[in-house]
Amino acid sequence: MAQRYRGPAALTGEASHSGGDRRIAGVRIWIDMTAAAHVLVFRPIVQRLRARGHEVELTARDYSQTVELLAMHGLEATVVGRHGGANRLGKAAALARRTRALRRFARGRDFELALAHGSNELALAAAMLRIPATNTFDYEFAVLQHNVGCRLARRVVVPDRIPPERLKRFGVGPAKLAQYPGLKEEYYLYDFEADEGVPDALGVDRERIVVVFRPPADVALYHRMQNPLFPQVLDRLGRDDGVHTVVLPRTTEQREHVRGLGLPSVIVPDHAVDAQSLIALADLVISAGGTMNREAIALGTPVYTNYAGRLGGVDEALVAEGRLRPLTDPQAVELRKRGERAPIERRDPDALVELLLGEGPA
Repeated sequence: MAQRYRGPAALTGEASHSGGDRRIAGVRIWIDMTAAAHVLVFRPIVQRLRARGHEVELTARDYSQTVELLAMHGLEATVVGRHGGANRLGKAAALARRTRALRRFARGRDFELALAHGSNELALAAAMLRIPATNTFDYEFAVLQHNVGCRLARRVVVPDRIPPERLKRFGVGPAKLAQYPGLKEEYYLYDFEADEGVPDALGVDRERIVVVFRPPADVALYHRMQNPLFPQVLDRLGRDDGVHTVVLPRTTEQREHVRGLGLPSVIVPDHAVDAQSLIALADLVISAGGTMNREAIALGTPVYTNYAGRLGGVDEALVAEGRLRPLTDPQAVELRKRGERAPIERRDPDALVELLLGEGPA
């Protein structure tokens, strides 16, 4: 028999009734999305939560292509706040403003559970309103972020390739921690089918070597060091007439900067695109961002990482397995057409839903 959600017991995985059915019924759930990747992560989760009879409301930060992707995927959200920029003071001010705005949004809505992929604003607002929160992420070295989000969360859900001992300094012990196998990308790409028309719509010449290129997250606090490989690799690719490179910028500033370089073999889309189809149909991905790297791995596309920060447990394992290649020299990039596509690894998003709700083991 299903049980009404009762907060901390469910979130910590404690059984509050006899029998094996741990399903929770009719919960009012609040999900906050602060980056474009979160739309992809939560899309199947929102669908399944609603199919189970839960009420779900979404908030989102106006940053990168987050709002555009919400519209693309048919998800309605209340847009609250903007990114604070690269400056630490600006970030702190934006955090305070958005936390206050989210608290106003959530007050009186009777939310019983708050979910986020590393949103500190949600963590703070939920704590102020005494709403139990679950935090999920797949990179453990965002120290400032996790010192807030993990400590305030009742449950923390991460991939099993993150060593649990790395999370202890954030107040995450066995009672709070839940881990899932594989990559988060394998869960939200469970129903993925590539749209062959996406490269054509952008003017990509698929007879050439097609590269998808993602610049570094210059505004992220965990990615503060300069990455000289970005301009060097882009210059090499952009001047090779046997290559067609699609650059997927994170911000308007990045888009204008890349366009201003005047590289003849580079395409910069005007708006958010179906990046997963581009990745699946490309010959190579080069990215400074973790999510796009792991999407390429899940979709069977060769991928280099030029991330300049410390690799997390997930990427460490992928490098050790030879599935993710670190890029240290622009001339070392192997440019060739792909052979036969590997099958996509698909995992059931219901497994994540159960962990986020506290129905699975912690």
